[in-house]
Amino acid sequence: MTAKSQKNWTGDPADLLRVGDGFRLADVDPDSTPGYGGGKKHGAVDLEAGADELDELQERLYAQSRTDATDASVLLVLQAMDSAGKGGIIRHVVGSVDPQGVALTAFKKPTEEELAHDFLWRIERRVPEPGFIGVFDRSQYEDVLIGRVRKLAAAEEIERRYAAINDFERRLTDAGTRIVKVMLHISPDEQKARLAERLDRPDKHWKYNPGDVDERELWPAYMDAYQTVFERTSTDHAPWHVIPANRKWYARLAVQALLLEALEDVDPQWPAATFDVEVEKKRLAAT
Repeated sequence: MTAKSQKNWTGDPADLLRVGDGFRLADVDPDSTPGYGGGKKHGAVDLEAGADELDELQERLYAQSRTDATDASVLLVLQAMDSAGKGGIIRHVVGSVDPQGVALTAFKKPTEEELAHDFLWRIERRVPEPGFIGVFDRSQYEDVLIGRVRKLAAAEEIERRYAAINDFERRLTDAGTRIVKVMLHISPDEQKARLAERLDRPDKHWKYNPGDVDERELWPAYMDAYQTVFERTSTDHAPWHVIPANRKWYARLAVQALLLEALEDVDPQWPAATFDVEVEKKRLAAT
């Protein structure tokens, strides 16, 4: 099922981008635009149309949760190598809806308090309430990606975490949360170009982190770690989607399409009035 407002998909992005049996990250071309029949200009039109639909669906979800006993929410999990475009997704896709219905968390290096608890402790505290779109800019997966590559935890502990994540996500979906897990996949050359732009532009120096160069040297190890994450944690209730992200316009459109499909699946409805509308019209007219 493609988003109603996006007209140029030739296939369902939720199916085309989903990590299934036999998936290999190495086979994904970061320059590709799977399932999309248009170019950048068509993508801009579809993104604008999708923004209107996303805004209405989010408002309906939020309104329904304020009056009805609904447990529905949506959680967008964004994972990627540095400079892959997570910020652009948040600004251009999530930013198109009313912020009062969005709960954004950017997970940084764990604090001492967070390290004193299980790795999921800080994650569980930030899951979206009913009626909200939650966004995790990085997530519980940092603890099996950086944790593995940088050897911040023993191999046995990393193995335990895969199962713990699956159990956590199952509990979330059972409680009514639709989980949209996205890995934005860029090439090393594209990342190099984006980091170089940050160095060339004073207005982007604040976004540059010297540590990004150190992480680039570990690129193969991170790709292996992502492959294992997909194999261990892409489940029926919370599948992974890998989005080619060298073309920013496509990545934004694809994430929007996945969010639209999740919300269309929820199908939130405007709540019925809890008062007599006609009586209130007469009362108002009399004032």
